[in-house]
Amino acid sequence: MDQHTLPDVRGTLTFDKPLDGLTWMRVGGPADVLFQPADIADLQDFLGNLDPNIPVFPMGVGSNLIVRDGGIRAVVIRMGRGFNQIEIDGTRVTAGVAALDAHVARKAAQAGLDLTFLRTIPGAIGGALRMNAGCYGTYTAEVFVSARAVTRTGELVTLTAEDMKFAYRQSALPEGWVLVDAVFEAPKGDPDALDEKMADQLAKRDETQPTKDRTAGSTFRNPAGFSSTGQADDVHDLKAWKVIDNAGMRGATVGGAQMNPKHSNFLTNTGDATAADLEELGELVRKKVYDSSGLTLEWEIIRVGEPKQ
Repeated sequence: MDQHTLPDVRGTLTFDKPLDGLTWMRVGGPADVLFQPADIADLQDFLGNLDPNIPVFPMGVGSNLIVRDGGIRAVVIRMGRGFNQIEIDGTRVTAGVAALDAHVARKAAQAGLDLTFLRTIPGAIGGALRMNAGCYGTYTAEVFVSARAVTRTGELVTLTAEDMKFAYRQSALPEGWVLVDAVFEAPKGDPDALDEKMADQLAKRDETQPTKDRTAGSTFRNPAGFSSTGQADDVHDLKAWKVIDNAGMRGATVGGAQMNPKHSNFLTNTGDATAADLEELGELVRKKVYDSSGLTLEWEIIRVGEPKQ
């Protein structure tokens, strides 16, 4: 790909852009192209005129992402200032996909609206939508009204909850579609009480999670429970950290990667890890957990790109 094969934009196109500095894990090779659209119209024009054979990968703030060391053979689309608005109308909160979850929670609380579950979730609204992020018993799907996305052909469409197909730590979106904003219906609450609630949540998080280390949040989804008939169901009382501990993998290392001693479901870059180190350790944990418990842990962190040749 070069400048002549891509549509003209008002935003920014950067070729061979290293992505390690754009992810919380601080690992990963370059994207063939990084596109930072100026606004929705710029994104529509770009996708509508882009060769349909060129793959695209929407990227948020990189809080739940490992980019492999060989980088990404695609146009990586990263949303910035043109997509971080937060607007409140009655009990409805509209947020751009680049708005940080914590900022949305705080602004809603100031207006007497309870989206406090977002306060301790790392990342931005786009990631919360894609992963149906949740905390303290509330999930994004429970407050979701609608979202807008730009399709691979440049059309702006509105999505319902049915379209999003929310499930535990996941949603569905057609290949190449890019979310731009979402509307949430928030319960009412007292601003001071909501502030106190968020302060308590932050204190609990900092006490139990390695918030100052290089992690990408929870590494694995909590395993599904089992019904009385022995069939897997969607109960998640069994915690990933517990089965990791039971497998003896708390503190385990591969190169510069470690399962964090403070919380064993946090895969950590201790300083010089490669993406390959992180992924190898994660797969080792999955094997050890399966060997010890018969449970198959599913990655919550998204892994993209190619290994380094």
